[in-house]
Formats: sequence, structure tokens, C-alpha cells
Amino acid sequence: MGPLDGIRVLDLTNVLAGPFCCHQLAHLGADVIKVEMPGTGDLARQLGGDHDLNAAGMGVSFLAQNSGKRSMTVNLKHPQGKALLLKLVATADVLVENFRPGVMDRLGLGAERVQQENPELVYCAISGFGADGPMAGFPAYDQIVQGVSGVMSVTGEPEGDPMRVGYPVADTVGGLTAAFAITAALARSKPGRGTVIDVSMLESMLSTMGWVVSNHLIAGWKPHRAGNDNIAASPSGVFRARDTSFNVAANQQEQFEALARIIGRPDLADDPRFSARKGRIENRVALKAEIEAALATRDAADWVRDFMEAGVPAGEILTLPQALAQEQIKGRDLIAPFDTPGVDRDVRVVRPGFRLDGVRPKTNAAPPVLGADTETLLGELGISPDEIAALRKDGAI
Repeated sequence: MGPLDGIRVLDLTNVLAGPFCCHQLAHLGADVIKVEMPGTGDLARQLGGDHDLNAAGMGVSFLAQNSGKRSMTVNLKHPQGKALLLKLVATADVLVENFRPGVMDRLGLGAERVQQENPELVYCAISGFGADGPMAGFPAYDQIVQGVSGVMSVTGEPEGDPMRVGYPVADTVGGLTAAFAITAALARSKPGRGTVIDVSMLESMLSTMGWVVSNHLIAGWKPHRAGNDNIAASPSGVFRARDTSFNVAANQQEQFEALARIIGRPDLADDPRFSARKGRIENRVALKAEIEAALATRDAADWVRDFMEAGVPAGEILTLPQALAQEQIKGRDLIAPFDTPGVDRDVRVVRPGFRLDGVRPKTNAAPPVLGADTETLLGELGISPDEIAALRKDGAI
């Protein structure tokens, strides 16, 4: 049993931000019902690095964030389909959607309407820019939000082009923000009173940029691209050893002094250019050259071991396969395997990055085939097999 055991969530979302949000809720024990369009379902079913799975409607992008959910198909444009959703709403605690603002209202299924059926419903809308404002109706993909949030302006080399973060960080942060808001709304719920949550991916990203934003607003600092350097400390960034590069973050005075000692250059700590934090930042290029000259005598892994044992933060720069192969990861049950219907290979997905009382949250059911639970869920609503057959023939499900 998880902390959200007994909570029913209607997941009307597509692709990433919304499905990721509902995946977190499923890991916490919620009964997540994925409501999908008949015939096509979530677009993520067609996305991912395996074309055969995409063609089968079980794309890796879908598999990654839909375990623990039940899938039913409902045509929300069909009058009977709308009526079925309203029946489901009456049984639910949460509804999550990530259509553009106004779409659900035009379908006759907006927050005001569905809360007439269930006044205690938590209604969460995730969009690129929020429910109002001059950009509210604009389409938004992850890369667009990364650009307009300022993230790309501070990512990349100083003389190069702005760079996107290498995975859909805006979608993911938007989904986490929504899951956080939903759990907060459930915690404060009162009889007869629901909640409407308006999640903006743009605002979610800006909220995670507190250091950058506040340095600009309070200190007048102009954000800029600094490559792999830490703008607030030195030596802190990527350094080249004999075989390859690795990360070092000697942000504190005692860490810098320990680093200088380990590399055989204790004199660096007494050099007036480097002895104080401000000087190290102003002379970071010269300091890096001195450090890398010493690092060139040994391999990165050897330096990382010595630095970490001395309390100097350091780490190798790993590929994703190398990262997953680490004993630190393998020994903490982060990856969950599933035997998945419709998929002829191993399915392994990432669980949440925390434990509750020593136990990793998990989902027990594999990612569902499109519409796999439609008849079961309709039966739970008291709809007979003959009525289900008629709804299917009429295109409502």
C-alpha cells in the first residue's frame, strides 16, 4: 500500500508532462485510469527508438511512464463518450489533462462542468504557458519552453550557440510540479470543496532556476553561458586527466586546499591569485591550466578516488549505460522489470528517485495495451456487456 492507496486518478494526458505526472501518482499507490482516444491513444505509443514497438502502439516513450495504469478508450467528442467520462468523474478524486487551455471547455468537460458531477474533484490542467496571458493558447513543446524560459541562454559554451538540455527537462519538471501540486491539494482536501490546479511548464522551469533568477533580480547579474564552469566557484567544472575528462567541484576553501595538496601543488593555495575565492573565480583560466598540468600524470578514475576519499567532490563523466551499470544504482532497485503484453522483449523502466521508510515506490502492473481495461472499467460503472457492445459500435469507446 502506498500513500495514495484508494485515490483514483483520471489521466487524460498525452506524450510526456501529463503522463509523467500520473506515473508518479501511480507509484504512490493511486489507481490511475488512462483515458485514451479509440484507435490511436496516447501519441507516445508511436514514439521511441524501436520502430516495431512504435508500429504496435507500444512505443518506448509510452512504456517508460505508463506502468501501473489501466487503459480505457473513450471518444470525448462523442456525446455518449462525454457522458461516460462524467460517470467516471463521479468515482474519481483527481483528473489530469494537458490539452491547450480552452479545449476541455469546448468539449463541455472543463473544470466547472466536471466539478458539478464531483464537487471534491482535484482538477489539474498542465499547459505550456498557463491558463491565461498572451501566450496561453500557443502550442508548446519541451524545446520551445527551454528556449523561452531562458534555460538555453545559460546552457552551452560561451562562444557557441545556446543549447538545449539533453533530455525533455521542461516536460519532466512540469510533470513533477503537477504531481507535487496534486498531492498538496489532496492533503488539504475538505468535504464538498475541490481544487483547480493550473500548471505552467514555463513557470515551472523558472521556479527551478532560483539561483540564476535571483542573481539577476537581486544582484543585477547578467546570466550567460559558461560551458561546464560553475560561475559561482573555482575550481569547479570539467578537468582533463591523462585519459579523459572528469568533474571536480572544490567549492569550499578547505576542498581547494585539499585538491592542491593531492595533486602535489600545495603552493597553489598560497598563490595570491588563487588563495581567496574571489581570486580563483577571476583567474579560473590560469588556475585550470595549473591543475590540468598536474592531472595529466594519472587517469581520471584514480584522481576521482583520491579526491573523494579526501572529501573533495569529484566524479567520472559516464555514458548512460555506464551510469546504469554502477553498483550504486544496481543495488538500490531503481529499475523495474515488467513482462508486458504486446511486447516481445524485456521492459525496464525507472522508478521514483526516493524511498519511503526504506522501500522504493513501485507499480505492480505493466504498461497497458490500448483499451485493455475498457470493458472492466465500464462494468465497474454498471454498464452491461450489451451496452458496451453498442457503445463500441457507435464509436463512443
